[in-house]
Parts: sequence; C-alpha cells; structure tokens
Amino acid sequence: MQPPCSGRTSSSQQQPCFSSCFLSPFLVSENSHDNTSNSNTVNRTDDLTSATSSSLSPNTHFTNHESLPLLHESYNNFIKAFPQFSTTCEIDEIREQEYHHLNNSLSNICFDYTGYGLFSYVQQNQNSSSIASCSSSSSTRYLNLEQSFFDVSIKSMNLKSQILYGGHESEIESRIRERIMTFMNVSETDYALVFIANEVSAFKLVADSFQFQSKGSELLTVYDHNNEALEMMIDSCKKQGVQILSAEFTWPNLGIEWRKLKKMITCKKEKRKGSLFVFPLYSKVTGSPYSYFWMSLAQENGWCVMLDLCALRPKEMDTLGMSMFKPDFMVCSFYKVFGENPSGFGCLFVKKSNLSSLKDLGNATSIGIISIVPTLTQCNTSSSSRQNDTEKSNFRLPEFSSPEIQKGKTKEKQVEVTSSSTSEVVELQGMNMKDEKLEIECRGLDHAHNVGLIVISTRTRYLINWLVNALMSLQHPHDENRFSLIRIYGPKINSHRGPTIAFNIFDWKGEKIDPALVQKLADRNNISLSRSFLKNIKFLDKNQEEREWALETKANEVEKLGLSKKKKSPNGPGILVLTATLGFLTNFEDVYRFWGFVSRFLDADFVEKERWRYIALNQNTIEV
Repeated sequence: MQPPCSGRTSSSQQQPCFSSCFLSPFLVSENSHDNTSNSNTVNRTDDLTSATSSSLSPNTHFTNHESLPLLHESYNNFIKAFPQFSTTCEIDEIREQEYHHLNNSLSNICFDYTGYGLFSYVQQNQNSSSIASCSSSSSTRYLNLEQSFFDVSIKSMNLKSQILYGGHESEIESRIRERIMTFMNVSETDYALVFIANEVSAFKLVADSFQFQSKGSELLTVYDHNNEALEMMIDSCKKQGVQILSAEFTWPNLGIEWRKLKKMITCKKEKRKGSLFVFPLYSKVTGSPYSYFWMSLAQENGWCVMLDLCALRPKEMDTLGMSMFKPDFMVCSFYKVFGENPSGFGCLFVKKSNLSSLKDLGNATSIGIISIVPTLTQCNTSSSSRQNDTEKSNFRLPEFSSPEIQKGKTKEKQVEVTSSSTSEVVELQGMNMKDEKLEIECRGLDHAHNVGLIVISTRTRYLINWLVNALMSLQHPHDENRFSLIRIYGPKINSHRGPTIAFNIFDWKGEKIDPALVQKLADRNNISLSRSFLKNIKFLDKNQEEREWALETKANEVEKLGLSKKKKSPNGPGILVLTATLGFLTNFEDVYRFWGFVSRFLDADFVEKERWRYIALNQNTIEV
C-alpha cells in the first residue's frame, strides 16, 4: 500500500457536486432487446458525452502539459457542464471536517483503495491525547481504541462449524457485525456473516468448503483481469477435479462475450448441482458493469452463485434487488481509515438456507477465519508489570467516553484476546452489559449511509467520466502520427461505468511506457495508483495485428531506469495496465492533479529528466 493519500481543497472554492438519478445497469440483460430501455440508456450516455466534452472547452486536445487550463478554470468549466452539483456538497463538508488529511497537498492522492472505510481520520486521532496517563507505579493496561480500533486473531474452525455453532464472540466483534449487516442491508435471518482475513482468504475458504459433485462439477468465473483471490480459488478447485470455465471479453470495449457465457451457463439440459458461478457486479480494474441477468440465469440453471461485491460503491447494496437475487455467497472487504490506515478485514456472507452446499469437515479447521478483538496497549514498563506479562492481568477502559465506545455502569466482563505472541483471558472493567450495550461508532460507514447512494453515484459518475475525457484529450504533438498519450481499456464515457479506469501511457513513437515505471513516478508525485493484468480478451480474426500489438507479442526488450519490458508475461497472454479508482471522498482537485501528472509525459524528455533528477539525489535507478 502506498503512503497516506490526499488532495488539497481550497476552502474558498465551491466543490464539485452533482445530482442525477440514473437507471441501474445491473437489472438489465446484456443482450436486452427492450427498445425503450436501450433508448433511455443511449440517450443518457449521449447527454453525458456531450456535457463531458464541453467541460474541457475551449480546447478539445492538449499537446503540451503547459497548455492545460489552470485548476480554477477547469473547475469552472466542469460545473458549467454539470450545473446540478449542489447535492454532493455534503461530501466536501465531511471531507473537510473528518478527513482533513486528504486536503494536504504534500500527501498522496489515493486512487488505490477498494472496499469500505469503517472509521474517519478525525475519529482515529481526536482522543489519542485524551487517554489517561499511566502512573509509573501502576501495572494497569488500557484498551487502546483510538489508535487502531481493533486487532484480528486467527480462529481454528472450519466454515460450516463456524456458521452452525459459532464460538466466543467479543463485544466489539458483535457490535461491528451488527453495524456491517445494517450497512450492507443484509438480514441476519437470511445470511450468516463470517469475518475473514481478506478477499483471498474468502475465495479460498469457499473453494475448500463448497461441496462440489464428484463428477461434472464446474467453476465458472466472470473476470477480465488476473485476480489473486480468484487464482487461489481456481487452484483449490483444480485439486478437487473441478472443471474451470471463464467468460471472455470482446476487444476493444471489454464487454462480456454474452453468447459464449450464456452457452456455458445453459449448455446442459439437466439442472446443475454442485457447480459454482462466481460473478462481480463491476470489474474493479476496467470499471465495466455487468448485469444481474447473469446471476439470475445461473440460478435458473441450478448453479450456486458467489457474488463479488468488492468493487461496489458504498450503499449500492441498498438498491441491487437482493430480495430478488439472493446469492449463496457474498464477499466484500472493509478497511479502517481511507487514505490513512488500509488494514482491515473481509466479510463472507453465507445464505443460511443453503448450508447443505458446504462440506461437513468434522474437526478439520480452515485457514482465514478471524475474530475481531480490542487493541491492547501496555502503559507501564516497571519490573512488576513485566513480571505479570505472562499472567492474567487486569485491563480497564480509560475514564472518558471515546468516539468508538460509550460505556455504561461498571461491570466486569471477560474476553479472549490473541496477540501476535500471546493468548490470554483479560477482564474488562467499565462496561455494563445489562443496562447498556457496548456501542461502536463507525463514522466512515455513517457518512456513506447519510449521504446515500444517489449522491455518491452521481458524484463519482461525473468525476470518472470527466477524467476519462480529460485523459483522452492528451495527444503527442507530431502531426504526422498524432499518437494519443493514453489508451483506456474498457468502457470510455458511459453513464453506467464503475469508478475505476484501466489505462496505459504511450510515448511519441507509440511504444508503451512500462506501467511499473509510471506507477513509481506517480508515487514520487504524490499519486497512488495500482497495477493489474487484463486477460480473457477475445479479438476478432480481422484484428489479429491489433491483438499482437495490444498483447505486446511483438515488443522488443527495452530497459528504462532499470526496468525491463518482458516479451512474455508469467500470467499468459494479456495486458499489464495501470488502474485508478475513485472513492466517494474524491474531489475535482484530485482528478485534476492526476490529469496534470499524466500530461507531463507529453514531454518527450520527461522520463529522462526524472531519471537524472533521482541520480542527482544519489539514486542510480528508480526502484520498484
């Protein structure tokens, strides 16, 4: 993970805000012949394209980074193109009050976070100075709930046993569970929530626990990129003799090749049992949206369905028709504080009515299930306290009301805490479990909930489409070639695209600049990007030359700043790309600064200048 992220916002400028409800793409068939629905979608995209294009007036192309309009001018053109901005001003107020670290121009602008933030930056820091100081003669430890909020510990239990029998649950874990179920709009009657270490653990856990049939079982996935979690699932399934199937994505827009996917879902006459369909609602690399139609079709044909929610914007669960399409499994992830603390955990939701699809592993344990426990801080280093480190020790909450936990009258409670080196039972004083429940305040979730889906979606929709248009406006200045600086993979300007773009930068000769190098230079310029690998791409026969170019099979070995462009990828045929993801706290200045950074590559000597600049700083190469 890159350093903390930021984007400076002038308090004197009104920030970008938008308002416009648009049809959800998720309930529309990929090959829908509904003329009215298609017409509405086309009209909305056409209107968006027209407005987005006008947001860069009077220029439509830029061949020199110094010719870019200033931030103030760009912002004025932006709000003229999208005048209905006032409904998202609340987000700018939240950012200013609760995430002021994002408004520091010396910190990083973060485009590499996915998932949902639990807490706010202010919440994490405001009470650190209020913790009661420890006496030198005291051997008391304190629950440190302000610095990292919680820790996680590994559970030795298999998935089915965890759901059926559970186990000891800390009070903080119970409260966080309730808050997440509410935020995700998931009923505890329908689903069990299991905390897992991360997305990789969730995918492997499902693969290891799912009851595939001994013969003819299949795993069908819909991913346009290499995914570590998915690879772990595929590896586990192959060991069980499961046949692996993958959707394909057509070049150049990388939409689903729907005929082939439909055939794979419906090809067998008999209803499938013991086969698994794994499906995201957005590509978290290209931002391509996928219809719920595919999940419905899979369910009709007997597939168990695992829904990947990791790329969804906050609150999209509220309107996704989950009461209609209840998948067997759902996966999402949470981090602590946006732009500051990316640690966190994953959540695996399992439909209770379909527990029979899980293996009964008896006493066997699974890797990845965790517990959430309070963070413990040692406040005294005296010899007496050191002697008691291996014994049961008394813990107590500080005598103040923190923003995360409000306590009632005193009552002792025991909770098991596992740290990196020890496991012990501790007594927590200061919590009344009879008269008042322990309350966990997750301001990050509260902010997204209070703002709501419409405001979040419209804000990110206009910002991401403006960014796509701005990047495509950058062209090298050579009239005879007029190569575009940027190539965007997947949807371009589109009213339904997700808040992520996949792209590469090309030099004036049309050669791709190594994404690892661009990522490092972005980091040096306080911008955090991610890299990914596109795969499962289908080219038409007439596009074979384009295929060879896109997949770099004709590329020569080139070294730049100590980095090499390899002829073959260890991931097979595909395209290494950079990705940028917008969060609901992203503002216009963030995307403008990103545009400005990318425009520097219009200078043919930019990379070489950066090389010599770092050599001057006693760095022989830019290390990646």
